[in-house]
Amino acid sequence: MYCFLRLSVLLVGLIVSASSYAVNAVQPLTTADDLGPKVEQPIEFPHDRHAGDAAKGGMQINCMYCHTYARRSIVAGIPPLQKCIGCHQSIESVRETPRIKKLFEYWEAKKAVPWKKVHDLPDFVRFNHERHIQRFVFAQNKPVQEACGYCHGDVKTMTVARRQKPLSMGWCVSCHQKDHPVDATSTKTTHGPNDCWQCHK
Repeated sequence: MYCFLRLSVLLVGLIVSASSYAVNAVQPLTTADDLGPKVEQPIEFPHDRHAGDAAKGGMQINCMYCHTYARRSIVAGIPPLQKCIGCHQSIESVRETPRIKKLFEYWEAKKAVPWKKVHDLPDFVRFNHERHIQRFVFAQNKPVQEACGYCHGDVKTMTVARRQKPLSMGWCVSCHQKDHPVDATSTKTTHGPNDCWQCHK
């Protein structure tokens, strides 16, 4: 009887441990192609044309040219319409394309383009773009597209951006547990914070 009781306790412990592991495992994305859901945007913005490699017809625009708040704010920000118009009013070769016509329709109506979030996190999660950009781009001298791409994927190859990473708590924690150089010249490494209050305010 005593052996049976010990065996039962052991089995219950194993089941609880396995369940705990399954809950904490990185959850797969919900789409068959391993990308996040397609978010229909009011204008199909071609990231590949703006940020893509020059050899493939891209203009290699730095992510932070349009997403200017990333280096100094919690959010990366969506560029104001006047930034788009500032370039496109001078580019006659694409002025009559459907995307640009629609862009100018918003401009003439004095309305902001109602972009929809692609990398949306729950309200109880606080992700700070500034902290990550300052560390990886400015302190470590990583290329901007590499630093942004770690969370956002290879956006320069996409038209409308789609989520490529799970952005789950386990996924973020796994990065915080890695050794990251303090700066580009140092051999010293540190981890990201593991205090709950850093990400959950």
